[in-house]
Amino acid sequence: MLAAPEDREAAVRKLIEAVGGKVISFYVTTGETDFLLISEANEAEAIIASLMAAAAAGTISNVSTGRAWTGAEFKAIMERASKASKAYRPPGKR
Repeated sequence: MLAAPEDREAAVRKLIEAVGGKVISFYVTTGETDFLLISEANEAEAIIASLMAAAAAGTISNVSTGRAWTGAEFKAIMERASKASKAYRPPGKR
């Protein structure tokens, strides 16, 4: 990157769009990680596929991902968990 400096956002955007996703934000960072990508897609697997493609090129490693939900989306998950909890018996309980 020193021999041919470039803004990598366009390349990242093209990769994410190739799997049907959308780049919300892309930041170059310092510290523990080198960049932060905020993206969205209809399926989480699309973003994972794009990261696998980039990692296979040998230019990135030690990839860490996280999933975010809106408050309303997570409320629906909590409602599902509440219903499911009635079907679960902890060990040692009858």
